[in-house]
Amino acid sequence: MKKILAFAGSNSSTSINHRLLTHISERIQGHEVKLIKLTEYDFPMYSADLETERGIPMDVKIVKNIIAEHDALIIAVNEHNGTVSSYFKNCIDWLSRADRNFLKDKKILLISTSNGARGAASALEFTKSVLPRFGGRVVESFSFPSYADNFRDNKVHNEVLDMGIEDVLTTFSHEVES
Repeated sequence: MKKILAFAGSNSSTSINHRLLTHISERIQGHEVKLIKLTEYDFPMYSADLETERGIPMDVKIVKNIIAEHDALIIAVNEHNGTVSSYFKNCIDWLSRADRNFLKDKKILLISTSNGARGAASALEFTKSVLPRFGGRVVESFSFPSYADNFRDNKVHNEVLDMGIEDVLTTFSHEVES
């Protein structure tokens, strides 16, 4: 049994990405999944001056260590104006300053959703291209479109999307095992 860490890159208390992530995490079988909220940790706005003056914040080190304790990650990526949220980008900036290879040997499943037809696909693609710089390997990704139309009562109401999620989870689980 492998250990999988799941978190959303959103700082919204009503994050649809966190809701979808919770649903997907509950569907993983045969592995231990830990779901955290990054908002429970203090990530001040990154600046080189702040880092020089105060060093790496303790909460950043804590999250880096939590990531290190897991074999794989599921990350839900939210989108603001066609790219990742400044909150998530800031978290990545701090974590990469704490350890350039903070994702070393981590297998990653990326998911994204929005109420739009593209399902935050731009943010997903950006994140897919960035995470390998920090040692991670994105083994699967899934963009879930039109969240409000397709997900209600903690259930996927579109059979094709539900089958797509199942395919992605099967592939990811097999990759995590190997």
